[in-house]
Amino acid sequence: MVALYIVDTNSFYTLGHYYPSRFPTIWRKVDDLVREGKLRSVKEVRREIESNCPFDHITEWVRTNRKIFKAPSIEEMTVVSDILSKKQYRRLVKRSNILRGLPVADPFIIAAAKVYHGCVVTQEIYKPDGARIPNACDELRIQCINVEQFLEYEGLVY
Repeated sequence: MVALYIVDTNSFYTLGHYYPSRFPTIWRKVDDLVREGKLRSVKEVRREIESNCPFDHITEWVRTNRKIFKAPSIEEMTVVSDILSKKQYRRLVKRSNILRGLPVADPFIIAAAKVYHGCVVTQEIYKPDGARIPNACDELRIQCINVEQFLEYEGLVY
């Protein structure tokens, strides 16, 4: 059983394909997890969604649930610093995002999961020697799953 999910932008986009009018059970469960304090994310994910989301219902859901997108604590910032001190993981932050002033959520997602003993939900896939969320999670011993596994863990079957 997972006590806390920390959700990545790409997982919210994947959930975007599950329209609330067609998959109300999923959205009721997501809302229940939010109410119970078991699903959250980071401020940078909210910023990524607000700047580039292809799903209006996800953008609206994020506005309604703004409180779950937390700014990093000092402890989280220390973990972000530790992550980015490793050459491999500096690639989590794309130079083009920095130059264009775009949000970068990945190191903050990992840090939140580490500090709060959460499980990351991301669609990224582990790649040997890669600069991916699953790679950093594996190294830091953080549970990392995708949306399909999230649905399975929560017993959502259709």
